[in-house]
Amino acid sequence: MQNRRAAREAALKALYAVDLGKNSTVDATKHIIKHTLKDDTDSIKFAEKLLLVTVDFAKDHDEMIEKHINNWEVDRLAVIDKLILRMAISELLNFDEIPTKVTINEAIELAKRYSTRKSGNFVNGILDAILKSLIKENKINKKGRGLIEASSR
Repeated sequence: MQNRRAAREAALKALYAVDLGKNSTVDATKHIIKHTLKDDTDSIKFAEKLLLVTVDFAKDHDEMIEKHINNWEVDRLAVIDKLILRMAISELLNFDEIPTKVTINEAIELAKRYSTRKSGNFVNGILDAILKSLIKENKINKKGRGLIEASSR
């Protein structure tokens, strides 16, 4: 695998194309993910799964985000911030092999790179609150060495 950061970036760009450009996930996978990640089949699979899970559960993830943003509405969030939050929630819930700290740190880095100056702090705060709720609800199921401790952040 080339690296997961590149795969996350490709998935974010594909999400943007689907969300704003109204492209299909098939087109976004073909023209963005596969084009960006070239012959790295593991990274392509990771990015494609991240894209599909995020698109499939966008409404559920928006509801989670809504519970943790004070005096604000999900529809008013910066588009990139919203997509990064959705993507990170997808990863927290559906990628058992990735520690929660890694997911949150990667989301922060994406926000710093692709969004506003304050987005990294915003994304960190929202994801930290969401993670605490998910842990309380026993919805975080990480498996493997080092993942259990990382889940109790």
